[in-house]
Amino acid sequence: MKKFILPILAACVLFTACGNDKTPGIKERATKGPVHAGGVFRMNEVDDFRNLYPLDITEEIGFHVASMAYEGLVKLNQKDLTILPCLADKYEVSEDATKYTFHIRKGVFFHDDPCFPDGKGREVKAADFKYCFDKLCEMSPNNEVFSITFKNRVMGADEYYQSTIDKKPLAGGVSGVKVVDENTLEITLKQSFSGFLNILIHPGCWIYPKEALDKYKEDMSMTCVGTGPFKAKSIKRGEYAIFERNDKYWNVDQYGNQLPYLDVIHYTFIKDKKAELLKFRSKELDMIFKIPVEMIHSLMGELKEAKNGGSDFEMQSVPALRITYYGFQQTLPPFNNMKVRQAFNYAIDRKNIVTYTLQGEGEPGEYGVIPPAFKDYDTAGYRGFRFNKEKAQKLLAEAGYPDGKGFPKLTLELNGNGGDRNMSVAEVICKMLKENLNIEVKPEQMPMIQHMENMETCKTLFFRTGWVADYPDPEIFLDLLYSKHIPAHQEDKSYVNLGRYRSNRFDSIFEAAKKEIDSRKRFDLYKMADQVATDDAALMPIYYEDIDRLLQKNIRNFDANGMEFRDLSKVWIDPDKSKK
Repeated sequence: MKKFILPILAACVLFTACGNDKTPGIKERATKGPVHAGGVFRMNEVDDFRNLYPLDITEEIGFHVASMAYEGLVKLNQKDLTILPCLADKYEVSEDATKYTFHIRKGVFFHDDPCFPDGKGREVKAADFKYCFDKLCEMSPNNEVFSITFKNRVMGADEYYQSTIDKKPLAGGVSGVKVVDENTLEITLKQSFSGFLNILIHPGCWIYPKEALDKYKEDMSMTCVGTGPFKAKSIKRGEYAIFERNDKYWNVDQYGNQLPYLDVIHYTFIKDKKAELLKFRSKELDMIFKIPVEMIHSLMGELKEAKNGGSDFEMQSVPALRITYYGFQQTLPPFNNMKVRQAFNYAIDRKNIVTYTLQGEGEPGEYGVIPPAFKDYDTAGYRGFRFNKEKAQKLLAEAGYPDGKGFPKLTLELNGNGGDRNMSVAEVICKMLKENLNIEVKPEQMPMIQHMENMETCKTLFFRTGWVADYPDPEIFLDLLYSKHIPAHQEDKSYVNLGRYRSNRFDSIFEAAKKEIDSRKRFDLYKMADQVATDDAALMPIYYEDIDRLLQKNIRNFDANGMEFRDLSKVWIDPDKSKK
């Protein structure tokens, strides 16, 4: 690869000249220590975000974009995914893990925005968290995350939610969320749950001002007013999202420099992975996430050099807390028959898919829904699905479809982002189902927004999807199969349990795990619940993913992690590495 790296200022001029006249310029700032302030960090997403309102963020792209502007009580360490204080500078947890007391950091201000009377962001108080957490527990078409955050966890959350359905909201909001004083918040749980701090990482627990929601209402889907290191400058769906430095940000580094270092975060939404890679090669992007499978072979030499530090870019690769799986709509035939689901699982060769189709990227999904990358999660003795053509055919015959006779033709629905990866895998799997079960399945791609709508409303029987951890605990993956997330009526949206899997045994073990304070015992219960769902073929794991990123060599403090959690508040651009 030809070495061609522009200086930061020249790169900014080139970037602006490429058609984006809304990008603010560089602001050089003196710094203490071996860091540098200033610069534009440029990233791309291959699909559009659906929503930027914290209570309506249900997909990874929306999370990535909105996380530039929003924060919560706690946050993750970008390097090891441990919990760190954030807008709460300290907290206490009761011995039985039912009461959490948070001390709100003083001197934190919301972003300057026209929603405030004088356009100046005001100081954050405990009452702001009470307001946002009450909104989190309200029934609303713009709230899709109650079920995976406070539902069945926080005292009074379920009762308050029901009262909003009845249009008679309970006075005082959620009883388990109390303002002790202007800088102290107390949250009481219905039962012990030592993993509750992980829940508070979720976008649904980010903080925003009442003034913003009052002013923008539905437009909060495209408006970000938070406390984060960057504030929204200009957002156009499908084209760009530009965030500029919040010069009133509360945090400082170890040398006393005010964060963030960067001036601008610039997202583009180039849909083609090959075009994205070309942009990266020409230094118009600072990072790309997921290498196109179809290009791995041609890049092999450069990737090996990158791993050894010999290329013009850095390659980052870590096992991911994420899974790609195919879902079955289990309220309708043919997938309401467990033996059909089991037959599908036995009929595909996951090792072949990972080795040849994915070029070794990832691990075969031969366990359950929980990725084996979780620290301390033991897969020994696990009964998963490994390719077994004879068993698959036997199960299909027992289900009433010998040699596929009488089985309906199916469409495998999948989202169109991700380069050729999703379609390449789908075509191989459809071929395996034909060869091994004599079943006709046709893959069909569609935009992510429509794909999600179809999955949530039972408009597709067989679908490709994936899940990335919202927080580093196996609970978030098992939650995909919890029957209490299934709505009462078939036509209502099922936001989490897309396949509407039901199992009393799974639910009872899962609920016991959530109450368990001892982490080792809790993980053992998680494994038991995962095994129950796997035996039932609740879904069809395909592979556990790796996090693969290409990073320009002048980027500092941008650690990869298994969640692809991005904290750009401490990322900086090294000017010495930006020179020819």
